[in-house]
Amino acid sequence: MLDQERGLYIAHCESGALSIIGKMTNRHGLIAGATGTGKTVTLQVMAETFCQAGVPCFMADMKGDLSGISQTGAMSSFIEKRMPEFGIENPQFQACPVRFFDVFGQQGHPMRATVSQMGPMLLSRLLGLNEIQDGVLNIVFRIADERGWPIIDIKDLRSTLDFVSKHSKEYTTKYGNISTATVGAIQRAILQLENQGADQFFGEPAFDIYDLLQTENGKGIMNVLAADKLMMQPKLYSTFLLWLISELYSTLPEVGDLDMPKLVFFFDEAHMLFDGTSRALLDKIEQVIRLIRSKGVGIYFVTQNPTDIPDIILGQLGNRVQHALRAYTPKDQKAVKTAADTFRANPSFKTDEAIMNLETGEALVSFLDEKGAPNMVERAKILFPLSQIGAITESQRGEIIRSSRLSGKYDNPVDNHSAYEMILAEEEQALVEAEESAVTETKEKDKGTGKKKTGILGKVGKAILTAITGTLATILGTWVSDKVTGKKTKSRTSTAGRVVKNATSAATRTASREITRDILGNILKGK
Repeated sequence: MLDQERGLYIAHCESGALSIIGKMTNRHGLIAGATGTGKTVTLQVMAETFCQAGVPCFMADMKGDLSGISQTGAMSSFIEKRMPEFGIENPQFQACPVRFFDVFGQQGHPMRATVSQMGPMLLSRLLGLNEIQDGVLNIVFRIADERGWPIIDIKDLRSTLDFVSKHSKEYTTKYGNISTATVGAIQRAILQLENQGADQFFGEPAFDIYDLLQTENGKGIMNVLAADKLMMQPKLYSTFLLWLISELYSTLPEVGDLDMPKLVFFFDEAHMLFDGTSRALLDKIEQVIRLIRSKGVGIYFVTQNPTDIPDIILGQLGNRVQHALRAYTPKDQKAVKTAADTFRANPSFKTDEAIMNLETGEALVSFLDEKGAPNMVERAKILFPLSQIGAITESQRGEIIRSSRLSGKYDNPVDNHSAYEMILAEEEQALVEAEESAVTETKEKDKGTGKKKTGILGKVGKAILTAITGTLATILGTWVSDKVTGKKTKSRTSTAGRVVKNATSAATRTASREITRDILGNILKGK
């Protein structure tokens, strides 16, 4: 609840209101607690308070409950009972402007990214690749970058992998070994990703990060991601949100500490982000979390226990709301003690005991003061939301999606000219050039040996010409012989006729042999 005197009023304790100072909200925060202790309501209260202050928020909706932030709240017996505790006499119930998003495009505007935007590090995590496979994937991205091939969607990635595999010998010296088996393993991992429907996330039009930073009538727009289906694929969920944070970090300009942040990002089920994360990626996450506050972005992790967050990240979360934890086992008791140690102690109570005795809607709260130091922890009650608690109907969701200013912007995927088409064109060009080279080589070879190709008809003509020449020679020889000997050949005509006849028969036989040789030769060559 926005209060000009109190700031971002979130909770109330015995000593008074507990508020977040606007310029400290980008120092990040944590909302923790066991299931059913009120984390979702706390998130909703904080989000609508930011909304009233003109700060847009992004949040993942795991069960559909957060969709109620789009509707005006109503009085209930629970709220009526809590009003005196907060000194509120007449609550101004109100809705927040909301935009719904969905990676699968079913319950909101689609959110897409290109494979190139995702990058090899996050894609490797998404595909579950080992160190060797990750190395090959980095090579593939480098080659695509050098050749100017945009890797937009899954088919682009597949084509590039296939190309690199076929030409692996050309790149081995420069980049290292690229085995067919490794490329095959990456292709199988991509297939599994496609079977899960994650291929719908990759493509164009790619999501414009500035669409998360908008306001409406002075209120910050609440960007709600439908995550009930996405949650079934933990790696896709966490990698997608990590990509979104990385895009904010790389896109937004430096602004320092503003009076109010540009965006507040709630990362629900935050433990999924760190499960199975490599040291290199964890270092990258730590760097982004540490530096993104200078871009005017506050990140708030929502999880069951502070121990779900690595210490290197936990140390950067200055604003904290800790709901109840249960300690049924020695491991649970240790987790409670660890959670208690993350707060600045309050001499009025023992923090570890208070954590186990908190009621639903109660929390241990510690926000940063004006100098950026953590305040002493207080046991407090979280304000009630002014918007609807609980899910909305499908018809209400559909109406909000249709009336959104983003309606139609991301609805239809676009298949632009990219790596797949470029590689296909190169392969076709290479085939044409190979054929032309083969023809030229044959011509040059024939020219060098002084031979000229002769067809069947040419060979037949040659045979007939040879036969006729031989016949004329025979006739001339007979005439000369008669002149020399003085003998007169009987029936010269009949003699010449016989010679011509024999010559013709010889020419016919010769032509037949030539034709037969050519036909048999063509058959044997497979022509």
